[in-house]
Amino acid sequence: MALKIVKPGLFTSVQDLGRPGYFHLGIPISGAMDRFAMRTANMLVGNAEDAAGLEAVFMGPEIEFTEDAVVAVTGASMPIMVDGDPVGGWSSFAVKAGQTLSFGFLKSGARIYIAVSGGIDTTPDLGSRSTYPIGALGGIEGRPVQAGDEIPVGNSNPVAAGRTVQTELRRMPGSPAELRVLPGLYWHRLTEEAGTGFFEDTWTVAPEADRMGYRFKGGRALEFVDREQPFGAGADPSNIVDGCYSYGSIQVPGGTEPIVLHRDAVSGGGYFTLGAIISADMDLIGQLQPNTPVRFVKVDMERALAARADRRKMLQKIREELV
Repeated sequence: MALKIVKPGLFTSVQDLGRPGYFHLGIPISGAMDRFAMRTANMLVGNAEDAAGLEAVFMGPEIEFTEDAVVAVTGASMPIMVDGDPVGGWSSFAVKAGQTLSFGFLKSGARIYIAVSGGIDTTPDLGSRSTYPIGALGGIEGRPVQAGDEIPVGNSNPVAAGRTVQTELRRMPGSPAELRVLPGLYWHRLTEEAGTGFFEDTWTVAPEADRMGYRFKGGRALEFVDREQPFGAGADPSNIVDGCYSYGSIQVPGGTEPIVLHRDAVSGGGYFTLGAIISADMDLIGQLQPNTPVRFVKVDMERALAARADRRKMLQKIREELV
């Protein structure tokens, strides 16, 4: 079976849960920006949760099916149609051979996830089918899909259409979105006033928001504790001698606009990082549109771990309800 791409949408790519284990070599984890939505889409069609699907941002693709399949679309709110007839999101539905899956205009959120029974079966690179365009890894020749592509799909076990995820389990950001932050190794570089202001201010998502990172604007500029810059750090107080970046790190070049490093981000550099978005909230960032208001919320390790446990419980509840 193959999916024929009639229209690719704005930026549609093959993604799974990523390729961990190569960050020390400068190769990011990649994978779905909203892992919760990707996992759930796969569950709905009977796939393993780490199966590959399609991630589309802001605008959905148009896809012709060559064989019967069960499909699910999760994530952002976007009208879904099979041969022009509407179907529901966060639910599994049948698509017959020769029918076309298409989408209307985005209503809320930023990214949808399309899972097909059997999973996308492109050739893995470093253990993952996730597309990483900068490194030309995964997906279709290491690039987003294009019109005319035929994307292979694996064999599947029969699964019933009509399964759905309860509304309260469809995890999406609020307004303003709240992103919890665990302060990091370089937090001491900020003055007390700057640290307080970072969490008091309301920020907005800047237009520079993609798979590498999300930039935020509108808050007060950060002020730094005076020090003699170490050799190799440069003159700007936001610079450090090169260090490693964790997934979710928040760097603030020049102390003005925070950037949260996401799935395809670099693994190190010379900007200080004030902390990191907790793992439980990284999925939410992938659903933020430009100009969305955001508040950063300071948490400690205990609360970060509790949030991660809560997210796991939500996934487990979905698993149990879809058995």
